[in-house]
Amino acid sequence: MDSCYVGNVLEKLPLKLDLKNIIEVFYLTLMDPLANALTNIRNNELQVNENCSISPASRLIGQVLSTMQKENYIGEFEYIDDDKAGKFEVELEGNINQCGVIKPRHSVKKDEFEKFEKRYLPAKNFGILIVTTPEGIMTHKEAKEKGIGGRLLAYMY
Repeated sequence: MDSCYVGNVLEKLPLKLDLKNIIEVFYLTLMDPLANALTNIRNNELQVNENCSISPASRLIGQVLSTMQKENYIGEFEYIDDDKAGKFEVELEGNINQCGVIKPRHSVKKDEFEKFEKRYLPAKNFGILIVTTPEGIMTHKEAKEKGIGGRLLAYMY
C-alpha cells in the first residue's frame, strides 16, 4: 500500500485564490443582508468608528436605518449607487450597545409586545424592537400606539 503524506497532496493543489474570487463567493453566500448590516453597525460602534459602509443596500435596510435615525441610534445616512448592489454610508453616534435581527420573524399581535420586550430588551422602556406592519416599518412603541401588530425584525438598545 502506498503512503502519501499531506505535504505532497497540498503541493499538487492549485492555489489560485485572489481577492476578486473571495469577494464574489462572499456575496453569493450572503443569506441575511439585514443581519449583516446590523452586525456591521455594531462592530463599527465597538471600534468607535465615526461612520460605516453597509453593502449590499436594500429598501428594507434603508427603512430600518430610517427608524434607527428617528430614535437617535445613528446619525445621517445616504445611499450610494456603485453600479452593483449599492451601499449605505452611515454616520454613527455611539448610542448602540447591542443590536441584532430576530430570527425567526415572530408574528406579534397588538397586545403581545410585552412578552417580546422581556425576551429581547434588557429592561422596560429601554431599547426598541423594530416591527414590520401593514403600515410600514416602525418601532414597537409606535405599533402599540396605533394598535396594530406585525412581524418582529430587529432589536436594539
